[in-house]
Amino acid sequence: MAKLTKKAIQRGFTLIELLIVIVILGLLMSLVAPTMFSKVDSSKIKTAEAQMQMLQTSLDTYRLDIGSYPESLSELRTSNKKGWDGPYLPREVPLDPWGNPYNYSRTTNNGEPFSLSSYGRDGQEGGEGDDADIIHR
Repeated sequence: MAKLTKKAIQRGFTLIELLIVIVILGLLMSLVAPTMFSKVDSSKIKTAEAQMQMLQTSLDTYRLDIGSYPESLSELRTSNKKGWDGPYLPREVPLDPWGNPYNYSRTTNNGEPFSLSSYGRDGQEGGEGDDADIIHR
């Protein structure tokens, strides 16, 4: 039989080496995770802006056919109004990226034909940062 040397028998990592690797991985994740989660919030804001742009296009097409903007966003899918040539959306009116309905109103104080907004992450009017309202202009 061949004589086994001490090096040939000892394979693998010691418990200390494994703990050091786990600690290093934990430190790296604590540095990377906040950056990645902030990207998730900014992508939701961009998604809301893109959805509101799509809704504006549908609202403008509705106005061209009917002559006025709808009372509610649901009229983009079904309506009994004369001249309606919809549906103007391929699916139901989407919720904002945080699962809340978009805020739509035909009446505005600033002379715009309608207002369209999302209350952001917190679902409450106002807020700052990621909780700030997203207003379509």
